[in-house]
Amino acid sequence: MNDFNIISPELALSEAQKLAIQATIDGKAKPLGSLGRLEALAYQLACIQTAHQKTADKLVFERAAVLVFAGDHGIAEHGISIVPSEITAKMVQNFVAGGAAINALCQVQKIPLTIINAGIKHSLHASYINQVENLSAGSGTQDFSEHAAMSLQTAFWSIQQGAEITRLKIANGKDIFVFGEMGIGNTASASALTSVLCDSPLEKLVGRGTGISDAQLAVKLALVKKGVERAKKQVNNDDPVAWLAQLGGFEIAQMCGGMMAAAQAGKVVLVDGFICSVAALLACRIEPACLQYMVFSHQSEEPGQQAIFKSLNVRPLFDLNLRLGEGTGAVLAVPFIQSAAAFYNKMANLVDL
Repeated sequence: MNDFNIISPELALSEAQKLAIQATIDGKAKPLGSLGRLEALAYQLACIQTAHQKTADKLVFERAAVLVFAGDHGIAEHGISIVPSEITAKMVQNFVAGGAAINALCQVQKIPLTIINAGIKHSLHASYINQVENLSAGSGTQDFSEHAAMSLQTAFWSIQQGAEITRLKIANGKDIFVFGEMGIGNTASASALTSVLCDSPLEKLVGRGTGISDAQLAVKLALVKKGVERAKKQVNNDDPVAWLAQLGGFEIAQMCGGMMAAAQAGKVVLVDGFICSVAALLACRIEPACLQYMVFSHQSEEPGQQAIFKSLNVRPLFDLNLRLGEGTGAVLAVPFIQSAAAFYNKMANLVDL
């Protein structure tokens, strides 16, 4: 993945530059630290912008884009969700029609929404096809409890596809990137990847996803364990892309590539729930400097996300008991980014009062 050589802002900036950014924040007309985590966000934004534009006189993080990647998972055919794989295609059509939660939240903030077919199993109705970006890597992944989810070549291709569509949005002037997903069975894939990348026991990671019963949860856990044990016999190193190929989803791979492309360009990456956090974890394992560009929006109800937070040593902005996906939690965090930039740009300095 040599296409993603990212210089971390923290490493790129001199100590004097970092002290100057902190002094700017501390010098605003307020008690020290009284804006809490907004101050840490402003510092992160200023570091990002200084590293890429050599100035942080005025922070420019205003124009958001939402990219929702949809893909199906072969493991879902075991009935580990309350709904079948057909729902992925139906939800994609609902996104296009404007009837999903992500549509409503994007409309409130007037944020454009792009829907990507990363590899759904069932065909879309003809009237919807031209309104969805087609980056399909196939009709869903293979059942990772029995086979590799995808080939290594397909994993690399999917990462690059996610990067390319993100770069198109960057060229259109977007500077805040929200990544969302849709895919029946993707919490199984996310749990498996979290287990191997964070060296964490699956019993603490596999959750109820769409709200499955105890019996379905037991089946899901057994299948994910089987898949992880199978994959461990195939992957002989710590290569994150090899793990992705064995256990991942097309939508996870494309989000990973999109996050790396946004970070490479010095843009903010807003991370949604558990599935998106796994994509972020993969991006950071491929290129650790990606982490400096990421803001983790919320604590999902899925238990596996906590292991990712611990591994990356990050803390989400809020906890609203969300577990929908689609990028909904990350969209709610866009005003946090904009507000952090606004106080940095517009608050008077205490010495000027």
